[in-house]
Amino acid sequence: MEQFEKVTIVKKANVYFDGKVTSRTVLFNNGEKKTLGIMLPGEYEFGTSDKELMEIIEGNLEVQLPESSEWCTFKSGDSFEVAANSKFKLIVKETTDYCCSYLDK
Repeated sequence: MEQFEKVTIVKKANVYFDGKVTSRTVLFNNGEKKTLGIMLPGEYEFGTSDKELMEIIEGNLEVQLPESSEWCTFKSGDSFEVAANSKFKLIVKETTDYCCSYLDK
């Protein structure tokens, strides 16, 4: 999906890691929630409460998914899922544009 229609966007940004990761929340009429964001190069760890689908719109990063010791590379057009109530690590190689969809637990 290239664009979203008939949505509400929360004005206040979600800001993490001293502004190196930011996103905006997009709310859909059917209750669906997504965030659109930018990650600057660096190393980060995030926790989830819901299951998440991360779509990499533009960029290059390595991801260590929960309960894995391996790092996987994701680039423009790739996506990955993260289980609810878990943590995952990122090494962002270049500025990365992403869309995060919050899925049922």
